[in-house]
Amino acid sequence: MEFKISKELIQEVKELIEVKNDHKLEVILNDIHHADIAEILDELDFDDATYIFKVLDSDKTAEILLELEDDLRENILSRLSPKEIAEELDELETNDAADIIAELSQEIKAEVISELQDVEHAKDIVDLLRYKEDTAGGIMHKELVKVNENWNVLTCVKEMRIQAENISRVHSIYVVDDEDRLKGRLSLKDLLTTSTKTAISDVYIRKLNYVNVDAEDVEVARIMQKYDLEAIPVVDELGRLVGRITIDDIVDVIKDEADQDYQLAAGISQDVEADDSIMELTKARLPWLVLALLGGFITVRVLGLFEGAMLEHGNLFFFTPLIAAMAGNVGVQSSAIIVQGLANDTLSGSLFNRLIKEVSLSLLNGIILASILFVGSHFFLDVEMVIGLIVTIALVSVIVIASLIGTFIPLLLDKFGIDPALATGPFITTSNDICGILIYFSIAKMILGF
Repeated sequence: MEFKISKELIQEVKELIEVKNDHKLEVILNDIHHADIAEILDELDFDDATYIFKVLDSDKTAEILLELEDDLRENILSRLSPKEIAEELDELETNDAADIIAELSQEIKAEVISELQDVEHAKDIVDLLRYKEDTAGGIMHKELVKVNENWNVLTCVKEMRIQAENISRVHSIYVVDDEDRLKGRLSLKDLLTTSTKTAISDVYIRKLNYVNVDAEDVEVARIMQKYDLEAIPVVDELGRLVGRITIDDIVDVIKDEADQDYQLAAGISQDVEADDSIMELTKARLPWLVLALLGGFITVRVLGLFEGAMLEHGNLFFFTPLIAAMAGNVGVQSSAIIVQGLANDTLSGSLFNRLIKEVSLSLLNGIILASILFVGSHFFLDVEMVIGLIVTIALVSVIVIASLIGTFIPLLLDKFGIDPALATGPFITTSNDICGILIYFSIAKMILGF
């Protein structure tokens, strides 16, 4: 059952902080999950949040630190000494500790690292800081269980017991050679059912998935999702085992990528949150709004070219919002399917086959929608037959063209290394609006002869 944070609990916590009743605070908060405590801290001001942070044990606060919003974590860290920060990081796995250290200034970063008690832990953190944040090396753990292919099962079990002490969860047992090069993985079932004198080289599984330290995090996510992996080993340029990536890290990558694509699709060009400043939000939103405005100017200009037609056939004007809306909606639908396929690596077949399929689909949808529109405009809107014919022909044409644009543009963007999610935002909507209006009045001009 999910824990619910109530106003009464927040008020009680505030009152205990005010009277500095540390013991009761600990009693209340120690039974609450660290993720829920992070939510409680978000409801408090910085001073109260920092106070709670210093009251609780470091093994509890270290996990809380990871769950806090960025601005609150930054503020709390700024109120802790390098030694206090190091005490928190000593309780975390290497990749989590490296993520937090990366947020600190260069000066504080060096002091914190020097205060870390576990020298090996510190070395692993420093090693992780060398990698870019969006690569396999940037999200991997250094903690793992590995055995040498030359050991026997008994030696293997003894070494595994030692290594597993510092690991919260053992997903896989990796096999390496004397140079630490990854050779395969060891099945726990085989380990338990094999004689203790059996050599590991006789029982380990040689085929396994792995990634290079420089692989992009989204590529790692795609591989783990495709093969349904809970963890995947990471190797360096020489094939040496340097870390592992677990499913919880990949969930974060998938979420961040989905958030970014959603913002791009909504016309937000930077990674922002609702609590960011007005200036940051403006910078993220304004560029695409300017593009939409320019597109609007072009649309007005296109309409101006057919001013005479609208004066002579006024009914044409009333269908322009419908044509523009259908063009934008169809384009977004088509591009969304392609973007999703590119993200999941599920697109198959040639570009030509993809376009033929999209044309067939859009033609079928266009005929159905145009039929409904023709009947509705004639019997319910009392529109002239010729105007209804123009609108229905235009609608079919617009739907086909918009679907082709929605299919082709994300594929083109992806080919040139640009995030195809851009194609599901204002860019595709605006371009299809313009094309839709132009096609509509061009067909009207051909039929009516103005």
